[in-house]
Amino acid sequence: MTAPAVVDHPLKIRIEDLSLSFGGVKALSDVSIDIRENEILAIIGPNGAGKTCVLNCLNGFYKPQKGEIYYEDRRITRIRPDRAARLGLGRTFQNIELYTGLSALDNIMAARHVLMKQNFLSSALYFGRAHSEEVEHRAKAEDIIDFLEIEPIRKKVVGTLPYGMRKRVELGRALALEPRVLLLDEPMAGMNLEEKEDIARFIVDIFEGQGETYPNTPALRDGVRCIVLVEHDMGVVMDLADRIAVLDFGRKIAEGTPDEIKTNPQVISAYLGEEH
Repeated sequence: MTAPAVVDHPLKIRIEDLSLSFGGVKALSDVSIDIRENEILAIIGPNGAGKTCVLNCLNGFYKPQKGEIYYEDRRITRIRPDRAARLGLGRTFQNIELYTGLSALDNIMAARHVLMKQNFLSSALYFGRAHSEEVEHRAKAEDIIDFLEIEPIRKKVVGTLPYGMRKRVELGRALALEPRVLLLDEPMAGMNLEEKEDIARFIVDIFEGQGETYPNTPALRDGVRCIVLVEHDMGVVMDLADRIAVLDFGRKIAEGTPDEIKTNPQVISAYLGEEH
């Protein structure tokens, strides 16, 4: 991936002057970020900088008090989360949000419900088109399980799985939405080195392996157009990201390529805790 060429790519999401408050606490203040096709954009910053708030505004979990968000020139500033998923925004969460009493396969299948077309009655009676549709969705879920190399745990209850495997299942659930934009909120938090390397490999494959490489995996075949990555591991960010936006106390203090960010005085100050 060559970061300098990204600026020529078509704009996918435009965030304009986004502000978000909780009571007297300002989580975001006039944040503007462009997210382009065919790029991995990382959002970094110290704890409490507002990184997850940006993702929550993007997929409708939070409603900003000020500013606008456009997805392919369509205003989605206060969109419902289910509508965001239908438009092609899939995400993972900083704190794993899986159905702990269900199997890995059932969790991935649960994400497919927004893509199902049959009504409640036909699904309840489970005949004809409802049956064939479930077979199709199950096949796509199995493709994702194969891609993420979690076939041995596909029938295991998620609540009994090791942390790293639960993170993979959550990534699989996001991919099951067949997203155009993939929002990853600290996908490697709490993992050991080997687990981080596996997730990094999957992210690269999702981003670069579209088309012939994984023709039967819906998320890859149909195309994740861009990835927004919130991550604390700077080694991972510098290796994966085409561009990086840096937040500090809810404000964007820098944006650029990894090389530009690692030498930026404001970024160094924010991370070292020096006076700005």
